Amino acid sequence: MSDPMRPPVSHHHAQTSLRSDPSRPRASLRTAVVWEVLQDAVDRRVKATGRQALDVLDTGGGSGRFAVPLARLGHRVTVVDPSPNALFALERRAAEADVADRVRGVQGDAHGLFDVVERGGYDVVLCHGVLEYVDDPAEGVRNTVAALRDEGVLSLLAAGLGGAVLARALAGHFKEAKQALEDPDGRWGEGDPVPRRFTAQQLTGLVEGAGLRVGAVHGVRVFADLVPGVLVDTEPGALEALLKLEEAAAELPAFHSVATQLHVLGETGETSQG
Repeated sequence: MSDPMRPPVSHHHAQTSLRSDPSRPRASLRTAVVWEVLQDAVDRRVKATGRQALDVLDTGGGSGRFAVPLARLGHRVTVVDPSPNALFALERRAAEADVADRVRGVQGDAHGLFDVVERGGYDVVLCHGVLEYVDDPAEGVRNTVAALRDEGVLSLLAAGLGGAVLARALAGHFKEAKQALEDPDGRWGEGDPVPRRFTAQQLTGLVEGAGLRVGAVHGVRVFADLVPGVLVDTEPGALEALLKLEEAAAELPAFHSVATQLHVLGETGETSQG
């Protein structure tokens, strides 16, 4: 998006944040871009509200991959997830990070979100890996937006169509790649474990349709899933170099169409002026 208000990806800031967080080890390759954009957005909300501790809702937050690092920054995080096992892992991870008093896990899903959390009670809402599985993605986005206060930020992460097509083609499964490309839900066959994938245009349309402006769009895991793991693990400096490449490509629209995941930052009109 050619938006002057879009938060840039600061390479130094991203690496410092990830290295300082014990819950984000080598897997940072898969989350570095999202974490950096999210942390920038949270920092801007802190400045705009004058409150050091924000109220964050993480829908489908599972075992706390993002919730625990946010709590370590001092924020209060509520995680909604349908899996009791995931919530148990969240409780354990929060305790190990000494943030159990700032992390609350509740069982639920995006469809019945307001059965378990309050409407309009959060400064930041995360909706990561949820839209692929809900019956109605538009309703899912509307619900997460309704959980925001009048001024707030939505972090939306979902599976990208192009990344799946490219991965199937590179694996030699050309018919499956073509099927994913033509299927309304972006699925490559009956054995596809992901029920639905999206293009960047579809995700930004959902965010705008729910009443938010799009503050940023990033491609996530553009290269990470295509590079042999042995190369990253054994070649000196390869991990750091690949991380920098991911960060550099993430903001370029040309690479959104081949990313494994897409991240969209939705903001209220007031927030965009911050």
